[in-house]
Amino acid sequence: MAAPPGERSRIPRQDADYSPEAAAGRMEFLRRVTGTRPEHIGRHCLDPAGLAGNIENFVGAAQVPIGIAGPLLVNGEHARGEFYVPLATTEGTLVASYNRGMKLLHRAGGVTATVMDDRMQRAPAFGFDSAREARAFGQWVAANIDAIRREAESTTRAGRLHDIEQFSASRYLFLRFNFTTGDAAGQNLTGRATWQACAWIRAHYPGVREFWLESNLATDKKSSQINILATRGKRVVAEATIPAELAREVTRATPQQMFRARQVSNLGGLMAGVNNNGNHSANGIAALFVATGQDVANVAESSAALVHTELTGDGGYYYSITIPALIVATCGGGTGLPTQRECLELLGCYGTGKVRKFAEIVAATVLCGELSLGSAIVADEWVDAHERLGRNRP
Repeated sequence: MAAPPGERSRIPRQDADYSPEAAAGRMEFLRRVTGTRPEHIGRHCLDPAGLAGNIENFVGAAQVPIGIAGPLLVNGEHARGEFYVPLATTEGTLVASYNRGMKLLHRAGGVTATVMDDRMQRAPAFGFDSAREARAFGQWVAANIDAIRREAESTTRAGRLHDIEQFSASRYLFLRFNFTTGDAAGQNLTGRATWQACAWIRAHYPGVREFWLESNLATDKKSSQINILATRGKRVVAEATIPAELAREVTRATPQQMFRARQVSNLGGLMAGVNNNGNHSANGIAALFVATGQDVANVAESSAALVHTELTGDGGYYYSITIPALIVATCGGGTGLPTQRECLELLGCYGTGKVRKFAEIVAATVLCGELSLGSAIVADEWVDAHERLGRNRP
């Protein structure tokens, strides 16, 4: 039973806390304090001993169904060829829709994907007695960038400090440290490297009155205009051109109809004040993130997508999507857990040297989903598809 009022029921811990016994003890605690009898949470293939650094107070696993869509044909600089994409979701019709988009763009010659930029941020703030002192500090930072870079990079094998942007407000100077982070997503890497650099700065510049390692200017786990413009994670463009006859055959909609719907969609999004003009980029990104062990909260940033379309001179339909803040990893974090690693291995994307390949696959997958949903709305098939594939009630 629950603790008496005013007392706190403490979750049990053990010296060997990452063990089956510790997990079983916490499960029994849950049964006692909640009065429920969970049957499935504790059924999984995870070895608790391998979960340190991924979870605390471990009791079990949430199992999400994984479906496969494909083949996805990618003409990237790092991802080239056909891929079968694992999507973890509980939303009926999602896998089928992405699969249909992949079929369409495979027949159109594939998706061209390009990584345009790569950077991860940490954004400390420094406070001074006046705006002029903040300005003088910024000048000093610019003059000492080489020493600051050495300090930052001394903490990491993969991270490299690209530059430090400066933003002033009142008597504060905000520094936005931009790193490349190899095959890791890099938030922890940049935090450690920036902390080291700022410790050196504070030791060598006596005028700092206040300091915060993160000022919210990096906008962790939040979509923001600064990252749409300046990049966070990988900036990736996926694009394809669909011949008119193929569009009519597969989607039962013409390029002219889809282009007109895109114009109306842009107008509706502008009226609503949305942060991107895509259809549902979060769907494919979230499903891929869950399947491959990404930090799922990064969907908040990664799903900001910029769609641009054109009617071509021969009647075809050019469609592109730019993802300016795609935060992905192929090593570290949850990527090494058993099922997550297997999903990355299905794509040939587990381990070092694979993150740009994975980013291209993610962007190409998103493009397929955007086209499939958009054309289903135009052809008035959206509701019917959900009725057939997305209903599991009696």
